[in-house]
Amino acid sequence: MFSSADHDKFRALRITHVAARFEELINDEANDTLTPEQLFLTAVDDALDLRRANHIERLTRQANFPIQNASIEELDYREGRGINPVRMRRYANHDWKSDASNVLITSPTGGGKTYLACAIGLAACHNEHHVTYARMDDLARQLVIARGDGIAHQDLLNHLSNTDLLIIDDFLTIGIDERAASDLFAILANREHKRPTIIASQSGPDYWITALPDRVAADSIVNRLANNARKINLGNTDMRKEQNQANRQNPDYWE
Repeated sequence: MFSSADHDKFRALRITHVAARFEELINDEANDTLTPEQLFLTAVDDALDLRRANHIERLTRQANFPIQNASIEELDYREGRGINPVRMRRYANHDWKSDASNVLITSPTGGGKTYLACAIGLAACHNEHHVTYARMDDLARQLVIARGDGIAHQDLLNHLSNTDLLIIDDFLTIGIDERAASDLFAILANREHKRPTIIASQSGPDYWITALPDRVAADSIVNRLANNARKINLGNTDMRKEQNQANRQNPDYWE
């Protein structure tokens, strides 16, 4: 129905998806009772849905989550884990751009911190927020390496400072050097009162102060993270151990 010249015009106007969908709808005999206006508006809605789906897929890929299928709906809500469906639905639907409150997720190793952080982060992506996930050791290494190139270093600091939601996992599980701590201070200072950060850690603020190399910077970093933060304590259940035991019950399991 449309000529190559028409498609050139659609590309210039950036409405190729609308035009392609409109053409499909017109050529479908099932739509013969619909008016051109109805078909056009349906094509617009479908193109917007496709654009949103592509945007969400791109945000999810760029966030670099280690658990791509983490889901709020699949969380274990047993007693003692400090979470419930109502509270988690609030996190899933949260507007991170309008609330700069941080979130601290703590539990011993295997408690499900990473899964929960990824589930919240993926939900944020589905709400079209820009999310960045990083393990603390990887983040510290990236910051130190980037210092060899002033422009790359500043670009990394800007990205971490400006992303809608920053997730730092395994926070201070191992120590970081003064250069990485200095960059972390700058990032958190830039984000304070503007953008939220989720911290997942085996330890709490009291330990963080002793683990950071500079006491003055440590006080400031911990203050920025912990003050007025929402806190989730997942308790002492070893979810990783339980999952491994459940896997062993699967008929297809072998070792």
